[in-house]
Amino acid sequence: MKYLQFDATRPLDLTLLGRVTIDFNPVDYYRTLAQSTTYKKYLGGSPANIAVGLSRLGKKCGFFARVSDDRFGDYVTEYFSNDGIDTSHIRRCEHGEKIGLTFTEILSEQESSILMYRNRAADLQLCVDDIDEEYVKKSKALLISGTALAESPSREAALKALFLAKKTGTPVVFDIDYREYNWKSKDEVGIYYGIVAGQADVILGSREEYDFAQRLIRPEMNDEETASYWHKRGAKIVVIKHGKKGSTAYTNDGQNFSIKPFPIKCLKGFGGGDGYASAFLYGLLEGWDIIDCLEFGSASASLLVASHSCSDSMPNAAKIQHYIAECKKQYGELVARV
Repeated sequence: MKYLQFDATRPLDLTLLGRVTIDFNPVDYYRTLAQSTTYKKYLGGSPANIAVGLSRLGKKCGFFARVSDDRFGDYVTEYFSNDGIDTSHIRRCEHGEKIGLTFTEILSEQESSILMYRNRAADLQLCVDDIDEEYVKKSKALLISGTALAESPSREAALKALFLAKKTGTPVVFDIDYREYNWKSKDEVGIYYGIVAGQADVILGSREEYDFAQRLIRPEMNDEETASYWHKRGAKIVVIKHGKKGSTAYTNDGQNFSIKPFPIKCLKGFGGGDGYASAFLYGLLEGWDIIDCLEFGSASASLLVASHSCSDSMPNAAKIQHYIAECKKQYGELVARV
């Protein structure tokens, strides 16, 4: 069963709204941040990584964002352009705001952390005047990243995009993407996450992220109760992720589909979620069955946690398909399916 209808006449497969930043990942990993001395620079930010992932899979993406008016702003927009992502609605900041920087700490295959520098972050300067109804109407779907809701004027820009998507019949994907930085209180998180989740067609998030989204409603829901709550408010697909334990997609016809991670030797503990989201959404846009979307997403996530970067390592469809085939050959046809 297809849960979403995408307008095939629209030239953009997905327009994303939110963070475009820079990651610095240690080359001398398995040390603390204090001990690491050498880093490699990559495009970063969850929605930016998802856009790159979808582009590598052959989809055409657009983007609403603000970036710094400097060399780092040049770097990220040129990166997007080189990957075929439309940059016509990525604008430069006008008052010296700087692009967010993320330093990652890779302590072991299982333990990683991130340190974000987001004082006067450029991505949070996105404003309502940057949001164009005609651009939304060119898109088969709109993705809103939860971090865009952390501060004004970005949160109003995100809400305007949400309202325009509903006006133009554009399906909305809400990637909860909780990051503590920039939020002033947990109640504030609950207010704005609740607004967007209540209008979304697809919601993606971890168990913890759903708890934040529901904290002003009833924070002690289990997964089934969470899915039922958001389905009653219009969501067609609710995906709840549990890290190494796998994930489940709940559909509004009462079904659920679960997947486990594909076996792989990890390098780091971050980045998998963006690979998962891009490959899962690719499957939805292709009209696949939900379990096939989940399998594709889980395989992409495993490839990402085995790689040093996120954006640079986003795989194409052939690589994901080959990896799935090899895993099934070695571990059995149901290697990741529950």
